[in-house]
Amino acid sequence: MTENKTNPVISKTELPDLNLLNRGKVRDLYEVEGNLLIVATDRLSAFDVILPTPIPGKGVVLTQMSLFWFKRLGDIIPNHIITADVDQYPTSCRKYRDQLAGRSMLVKKCSPLPVECIVRGYISGSGWKDYRASGSISGISLPSGLVESDRLPEPIFTPSTKAAAGEHDENISFDRMADLIGREMAEKVRDVSLTLYSKAADYALERGVIIADTKFELGLADGDLILIDEVLTPDSSRFWPAEDYSPGRAQPSFDKQFVRDYLESISWDKTPPGPELPDSIVEKTVKRYREALSRLTG
Repeated sequence: MTENKTNPVISKTELPDLNLLNRGKVRDLYEVEGNLLIVATDRLSAFDVILPTPIPGKGVVLTQMSLFWFKRLGDIIPNHIITADVDQYPTSCRKYRDQLAGRSMLVKKCSPLPVECIVRGYISGSGWKDYRASGSISGISLPSGLVESDRLPEPIFTPSTKAAAGEHDENISFDRMADLIGREMAEKVRDVSLTLYSKAADYALERGVIIADTKFELGLADGDLILIDEVLTPDSSRFWPAEDYSPGRAQPSFDKQFVRDYLESISWDKTPPGPELPDSIVEKTVKRYREALSRLTG
């Protein structure tokens, strides 16, 4: 990862000559000569609210980790990457090198599928909540007696809807996903997602990281299914340090858990605007993101 002194903290990109399509929770999206330019900022969201305090270097970590996984998993499914080398970008982009270097990707346009492709190898988060209520997740029955953070007998595919900004995704059954995108496509998406997860999880575990669950984004380009957006980052996955793993409780993680814990400890009602974060929380979060990148990519 390039050090922050050469990658300025960027909460919001300013690329006035480019066509801005959208500012998401973390990424700014531009259209460039028929392709898309994705820029990962240092914005941080928690409880679906973008916080005013950026996490220095976060966008660089997310981009470099995604690029690592896109390359490593390329034998399973093609992806949308054209290049992440600013020197290879169209001329209109290169003058913004200081905002783009290390944190951007030029990618193919595609039609994203209207579902989130979630794979769980362990029971946590909303999956744990659903299991306690019904003994199942997304219509998949699970053995009785599981405790929080237990490893599942085998990874499961639990899709969800894609909620509008400010709303929450909803776990759905495989049959409901098949209604949305067709059964043949749904089966292909499920099988690809499980294969991606299994390969990544095996690799990560060798490096002391448990991938408890993750969210893949898939889309169609010229009729072909491809992997898009970000992949296997601390923002789209639950990464746990293997040396601290102990079922029966929540696990420490390589992500923004320090932020969530802090926000739960203050009297914030989880509606905008979010509170400023203290330096100590920012520093701990930066350290965890960097450690995840270092462990997984070397």
